[in-house]
Amino acid sequence: MIRRILLLALLALGVTTAPAQTNLNAAGATFPYPIYSKWFNEYHNQHPEVQINYQSIGSGGGIRQVLAGTVDFGASDGPMTDEQLGQAKVKIFHIPTVLGAVVPVYNVSGVTQELRFSPQVIADIFLGKITNWSDPAIAKDNPGVRFPSAQIIVVHRSDGSGTSYIWTDYLSKVSPEWKGGPGKGTSVKWPVGLGAKGNEGVAGVVRQMDGSFGYVELIYAIQNKIPYGAVKNAAGAWVKGSLDSTTEAAASVRNMPADFRVSVTNPPGKDAYPIASFTWLLVPSQITDHNKGKAVVDFLNWMLDQGEPMTVALSYAPLPKTVAEKVRERIKEIKY
Repeated sequence: MIRRILLLALLALGVTTAPAQTNLNAAGATFPYPIYSKWFNEYHNQHPEVQINYQSIGSGGGIRQVLAGTVDFGASDGPMTDEQLGQAKVKIFHIPTVLGAVVPVYNVSGVTQELRFSPQVIADIFLGKITNWSDPAIAKDNPGVRFPSAQIIVVHRSDGSGTSYIWTDYLSKVSPEWKGGPGKGTSVKWPVGLGAKGNEGVAGVVRQMDGSFGYVELIYAIQNKIPYGAVKNAAGAWVKGSLDSTTEAAASVRNMPADFRVSVTNPPGKDAYPIASFTWLLVPSQITDHNKGKAVVDFLNWMLDQGEPMTVALSYAPLPKTVAEKVRERIKEIKY
């Protein structure tokens, strides 16, 4: 009786119990980490009862952890394969979030001009066929630039990486030799080069090592003040990775597949940047913990409504409206 009277007194004073804290654990791609970090922080500020902990470990790690059930959702820039999806205990939804560009970054002392890289030159550097910055093929792309006679140090990802998937997906489209050799994947057998972990690691090595050439997501090049080159696209135009050119790549998607697993590398548009991609959250279609399931669904809807406008400041392209509408319908299918 005393407890009941005390409870009524507290209610009369407007004192209520705080909502239960819900912690969501996620892991995966480094490619979208800058925007995910901002989103998760902003969402927590608006919903203090939900904390989203994200480990930026690479797409391969995100896929492994979502399959093992050790995270509430994963993240990848390379879509899961049919074989991987078949290993899942419950159906996994690919939820596209943003589009980003992967850019060729370089560090060549004495060269101050903005460089250009044709598809064949990029492929041949990564195949180990072009090994020196003074190679005539590089000079042909960059008339008037005086290159040093210096070894090209190729830098690639050492971890399973969606950024690598995008890079190798592009190379497989523009180079038959690459397609028939290393091929595409989050992890491939690199013919040459040094490995570094994460976009952060590749950016760090290129920034410090003279003669280096690698690939990172656009925002990492911008934030680390690393020069990045223009790439000749399928229409024959030289285009640098940017918000506008990535948006043009997104415009090439005419028929989005029902599962959202689509490649937009090497699109036909004259203004489109050729090495761009969607990135996805990997969300179980059924979440047994009701509070976690509700938090995931609420966050995903918040992402569409409030998160997408934040992408521009970090040089990501928001989802096209037609894609966002389809994503909203998919979110409704998540059971909890």
